[in-house]
Amino acid sequence: MEADRPAKRILVTSALPYANGPIHIGHLVEYIQTDIHVRFLRLLGKDVIYCCADDTHGTPISIKAEQLGIRPEELIAQTQKEHLEDFSSFHISFDSYYSTNSAENQEYANKIFGELKQKGLIYQKEVENFYDEKEHRFLPDRYVKGECPKCGAKDQYGDVCEACGSTHKPTDLINPYSVLSKTKPIRKKSMHYFFRLSALSEKLDHWLRGNSKLQPEIVNYVGNWIKEGLQDWDISRDGPYFGFRIPGEDDKYFYVWLDAPIGYISSTQHWCRQHGLDAEEHYWKSRDSRIIHFIGKDIMYFHFLFWPAMLMESGFNLPDNLVVHGFLTVNGEKMSKSRGTFLTAKDFLRRADPEFLRYYYAGNLSHSINDIDLNFQDLQERINTELVANVANFFYRVLSFTHQNFQGTTGKVKDTKTATAWSALFGQVKEAFQSFEYREAVKRIMHLSTLGNRYFQEKEPWKLIKEDREETLSVLTLCVNLVKDLTISLKPILPVFTAAIEKQLNLKELTWKDLDFRLEGHRLGTPKIILRPTEIIFDDIKEDKKDKQDKKDRQDKKHSQDKKHKQDKTDDASGDFGLLNLKVAEVLEAKEHPDADRLLVLQIDLGEEQRQLVAGIRKHYRPEELVGRHIVIVANLKEATLRGKKSQGMLLAGQEGEKLVLVEAPKSRPGDQVTVPGITPNQEEITIDDFSTVKILALDGRVLWDGKELRTGTEPLRCQGIARSRIG
Repeated sequence: MEADRPAKRILVTSALPYANGPIHIGHLVEYIQTDIHVRFLRLLGKDVIYCCADDTHGTPISIKAEQLGIRPEELIAQTQKEHLEDFSSFHISFDSYYSTNSAENQEYANKIFGELKQKGLIYQKEVENFYDEKEHRFLPDRYVKGECPKCGAKDQYGDVCEACGSTHKPTDLINPYSVLSKTKPIRKKSMHYFFRLSALSEKLDHWLRGNSKLQPEIVNYVGNWIKEGLQDWDISRDGPYFGFRIPGEDDKYFYVWLDAPIGYISSTQHWCRQHGLDAEEHYWKSRDSRIIHFIGKDIMYFHFLFWPAMLMESGFNLPDNLVVHGFLTVNGEKMSKSRGTFLTAKDFLRRADPEFLRYYYAGNLSHSINDIDLNFQDLQERINTELVANVANFFYRVLSFTHQNFQGTTGKVKDTKTATAWSALFGQVKEAFQSFEYREAVKRIMHLSTLGNRYFQEKEPWKLIKEDREETLSVLTLCVNLVKDLTISLKPILPVFTAAIEKQLNLKELTWKDLDFRLEGHRLGTPKIILRPTEIIFDDIKEDKKDKQDKKDRQDKKHSQDKKHKQDKTDDASGDFGLLNLKVAEVLEAKEHPDADRLLVLQIDLGEEQRQLVAGIRKHYRPEELVGRHIVIVANLKEATLRGKKSQGMLLAGQEGEKLVLVEAPKSRPGDQVTVPGITPNQEEITIDDFSTVKILALDGRVLWDGKELRTGTEPLRCQGIARSRIG
């Protein structure tokens, strides 16, 4: 396949941020996702450049500049400076960050337009457009709003629906009005330029279905658009308009979506000229190059139809891959200023280390267009339990013990069996990164760190050193090598943290080739604690009076819903929830206990480990009903043996009469922590008697302790069909 050809050079891009506002945490999903891939490719030794630019043309830029009383050029220059500051703060490693309002971009826009025109793919047609009689001007797409003709969403612009992603003509809008005068516009005829997209349906379908790297869900989605019939594309706009004037015209301009993606080429050329290369020769028309675009699902129509059509008919390479991601929700909902969940990049920086967001996004991103949720409580818990307690703590324990007892010098690795097993797991990390499955990569990195912690704990070097210093040094050397390899695998996600660890390892610029267990006889640097448990505050976003009232109304509504359970809460005064460590587990296998009629033996996945549970639920659930369910278990319960079978924990369920119902979290991942606000999970082992003092209640399907709802970072726990029951 053409898309699978070997590449000497790789060009990676992110969608161009629009130059009329700040970068926010929703934008950062894509740039962090892209940057991780670029850093990973560099770790592999690939010749890769990362190019992007500000998208600077179109009506919103004009509107914003008019509001500020400045020229559009001043606005975009100021915005680009702010964008670069934000990206730099989050360690986004662009090779070229340029502007679509550049000489190179105008040159390529004219060139591609000329090629398409010469092929007969550009034609002129008189069209009816909206005209504002009060303002005496034609209205470009963003100067008209109305209801989407396809989904009915209100207040949508004249070119694309932000609710359903479909494109349309301004005149297709239902109940249109002028953004300028708020009056209903009239229709007036004007001559426009069109691109014959309809003539390229077959070619686009062939390219789409012939590229095995594209996400299947996207191929089907875009394929349906092609089946429905592609419409020719109006690529011109009447003046006044901020953009490039069409050659040979006095008052007609290229539509922003024509020259915006061409910004990928012009940004490449900007970098190439600084390095003695040429964008076309070395990237955009070379058989030795590969092009990867990262985009959001809201701009698929442009990137999977208009853009490849323009490229294929003007002699440029098509992208080898387009990686599409979903939207960001915050605390389970769309970002909202009124709820304090609309954060700019700078807002986040005032509250937390930017690498925390990089880590959290990586831990939630997969190669799909599913939306990802930023839950502030989950963010803090994952940073503290995974990044701090699991990784950073392990690193410091190993390096400081080696420094204190062996002057920071490693010996030889004797346990080659363990080293080989760990090396194989790092191979899985690599595969996950290569396939854009960052969530899986993070999961496997955490698993390896957990194995290292367990190995260190089981070997007890603080005791072993009193009996056998040589064996102790061998144990430590294996662990130091694991620290090194974990550092390498985390470099795409946490460049600053890993750079600090490289310094402590006394190693420079580690790459994937250094991922082995052969660091022997090496003198380490000085160990230091880098990360500590942290509290991240997100509740101080300023709200106006209406926002505060809306929030109060929501709180009052919830209060009234809970009021009827107030007596239940009083009657069931709870023990200390802080005794527990509750986690989500996926049931991998379920079998009947050979020696007990009431028991089932379950094999479960806790994300970082697998365990066996014995549960008295045989009369309520058949084994095959349980496989694949995401149950909740007490993960720190002392191990027990029930009728000859080991049980490493206890599942939670509610019982009402004869009915027993499992507590579940179907949308959460194996290993996800279950919490209530303000209480840290207990890492110490407890007994069944300890557990019995903690009164957890199921009320109308909800799971509560002391009136507070139990939840993971992504969803509340549920015990469906239970009106009221003690959980046990």
